[in-house]
Amino acid sequence: MAESLPEIILYRPEHQPAFRALNHEWITHYFQLEEPDNRMLDDPQGYILDQGGHIFMASYQGQLVGTCALLRETDAVFELAKMAVTPSAQGLGIGRLLGEAAIAKARALGIRQLELLSNRRLSPALALYRKLGFVEAPLPASEYQRADIRMVLDL
Repeated sequence: MAESLPEIILYRPEHQPAFRALNHEWITHYFQLEEPDNRMLDDPQGYILDQGGHIFMASYQGQLVGTCALLRETDAVFELAKMAVTPSAQGLGIGRLLGEAAIAKARALGIRQLELLSNRRLSPALALYRKLGFVEAPLPASEYQRADIRMVLDL
């Protein structure tokens, strides 16, 4: 039987437990969950989708193994956030597929710029963001204590 390829699908309400678990897994591996994390992970419908954002899920061999979100900041600027790939599925290009799907959606929506907040400890993630075209930009004050780098992609 042929190996299945990862597939990027749009978030559905029944994906909320996986969305939460995938993000909880990586955040607690490196950091602590913060209040903004809990708000978004517990209620992605209210805090992301109802605000004009989008969530993508990665499916591989029948399992949800990755996710990322586009958070609406303004009509022209969205944030790429909550990107996670479970460790057992890392190295398969799923993060890149998620990032490419989010960028394609942003372009289709006419968004002018994507931004993201991250942490310099996450070097594989930062390398992926650079491959996707993001460049480092000044970091404003953030509600996330772990954020120590901001990157932007002009579309």
